[in-house]
Amino acid sequence: MSRKSKLKLYWPVIRPIVVYGCETLVLKESVIERVSVFERKIVRKILGPTKVGNGIWRIKKYKELEEFINHRNIINYVKAQRLS
Repeated sequence: MSRKSKLKLYWPVIRPIVVYGCETLVLKESVIERVSVFERKIVRKILGPTKVGNGIWRIKKYKELEEFINHRNIINYVKAQRLS
């Protein structure tokens, strides 16, 4: 699957399912950490590895993931939904 197709599945399908579960939970530090880890894993799988040079590949770093999702992580989204 292409990256564009994976993103079309992530934003309208996967993310709302996770958010729906989080809206009813008390956001403790352990829950926040587990949801953040889940989101980073999914986004890393969608983006794939980065080729550094000489045939060496590495996974995306946290800052690269944050730039890709424009700092709109799931936790911030859940908190904004609760306020509205």
